[in-house]
Amino acid sequence: AEKNSSVPQKKFHVLVGVTGSVAALKLPLLIMELLKIPGLEVKVVTTERAKHFYNAQEIPVSLYSDEDEWQLWKGRSDPVLHIELRRWADLMVVAPLDANTLAKIANGICDNLLTCVIRAWDLSKPLLFCPAMNTAMWEHPITAQQVEQLKGFGYTEIPCVVKKLVCGDEGQ
Repeated sequence: AEKNSSVPQKKFHVLVGVTGSVAALKLPLLIMELLKIPGLEVKVVTTERAKHFYNAQEIPVSLYSDEDEWQLWKGRSDPVLHIELRRWADLMVVAPLDANTLAKIANGICDNLLTCVIRAWDLSKPLLFCPAMNTAMWEHPITAQQVEQLKGFGYTEIPCVVKKLVCGDEGQ
């Protein structure tokens, strides 16, 4: 069958999770690059700590944080934001994933909007995570255990790179 070009194609929905790693300062760049891909629609879920590293004015897509979860829900029939976002997304990428949120996800803790979305995630859809933390934190033995735990859930690791860190150290 010939595709009718006037029929709008369904956009592919990408949910970006951002946490309190210094690497969060790259969020505007990441969103800009994602928006260059035709047919992609992007939304962002941020932790409160991540907000420290980027300017929300530089994010040209919907940006959700903990306060939105509580403002949306007033009573029984109201939508629950972390469930709405889970339904909307075709793929989730958590970039950067800091040590604290890695530990929370590995242990099933869901105490903010981002960790609630991940805890409710539909495991038939891809979830990519990009660990980003200081080398000393990365090298702690619990980090490897927690990364393996996430891979065991079916999530995909985007491995760290070796570079000069913001603190001045060289490392992963």
